[in-house]
Amino acid sequence: MADEREPEGPDVGDDIAGAMEAFLLGEEPSLTRVQVAERAGVPLELAVQLWHQLGFPHRSDDDVAFAESDVEALRLTSDLVRLGILPPESQAALVRTWGRSYARLAEWQTTLLAGVATEGGDPATALTELASDVLPRVEALQTYVWRRHLASAAQHLLEDHSSLSSAETRLAVCFVDIVGYTTRSRSLDGAELVEWVDRFEHDTTAQVVDHGGQVIKTIGDEVLFTVADPAAAVEIALTLAARGDDADDPFPAVRAGIAHGAVVRRLGDVFGSTVNAASRLTSAARPGTVLVDAGVHEALTADDPDGEPGWRWRRLRRVSAKGFDHLQAWRVRAAKS
Repeated sequence: MADEREPEGPDVGDDIAGAMEAFLLGEEPSLTRVQVAERAGVPLELAVQLWHQLGFPHRSDDDVAFAESDVEALRLTSDLVRLGILPPESQAALVRTWGRSYARLAEWQTTLLAGVATEGGDPATALTELASDVLPRVEALQTYVWRRHLASAAQHLLEDHSSLSSAETRLAVCFVDIVGYTTRSRSLDGAELVEWVDRFEHDTTAQVVDHGGQVIKTIGDEVLFTVADPAAAVEIALTLAARGDDADDPFPAVRAGIAHGAVVRRLGDVFGSTVNAASRLTSAARPGTVLVDAGVHEALTADDPDGEPGWRWRRLRRVSAKGFDHLQAWRVRAAKS
């Protein structure tokens, strides 16, 4: 007996995805990667390499998956290489960083839009309408935030003249770690866990920024930040630790480690022995405490053996730290505690 089922029509999801792609790229894809490379005047091998580094999916030479916006982007990238902004030794790392950062941002934004779209009747139609109405505003806001951060970064760079000629500079580096994260996370559902971690990251970032510091990255239950002034780093860490000790404050209990010394900056991240020392001190710190290394202690007690007013110091006998023969450490706390 013949199969009398109705032939399947076009996939509505594919239609919506195609419309979204055309909207975001400015037109429906009409070019292959070979044509894009030819129009941009860039070797195909270099174009493919850049797309891979950006995290874009693989395409064959015959796939019609590109638009004129891809041509312009490839031209601009070639210009940056020619101008020396993307030198061969750092090109791959920089492009990968761009790709990872925007991939995470795009995933979050798409999830946010999809969540709003599902509240209506037809999610596919609602998502398309939201994209056309919301994304231009988001794009303009992203440009504003980027330019603001450029201005801030330029100011920090000019204030630290040593960074103009070298990737290495002196900074206070601090890790702030949630105490009991694994245990607490098991008692929370997904939404509650996200809210809890978001509050921790938000409040920590606010403290860091208010003291002239910079959040380098968040690593699950931990925040890494830097600040030029080690006194500011101590003030931030002590404030957060005090909040974590307050039973009436929803901020989680934390511990922190701070080191001060030479740091290598690269693509928005920091590396070096100073960073490692701060991480080891954090692991050694007890809940609600702040440990600092000799660099911080010396910087804050050089003129006064008792250090900054309002702080008390206690040297620890020994800190076991992988990779360090002898890591000197002091516990610092507010004088009133």
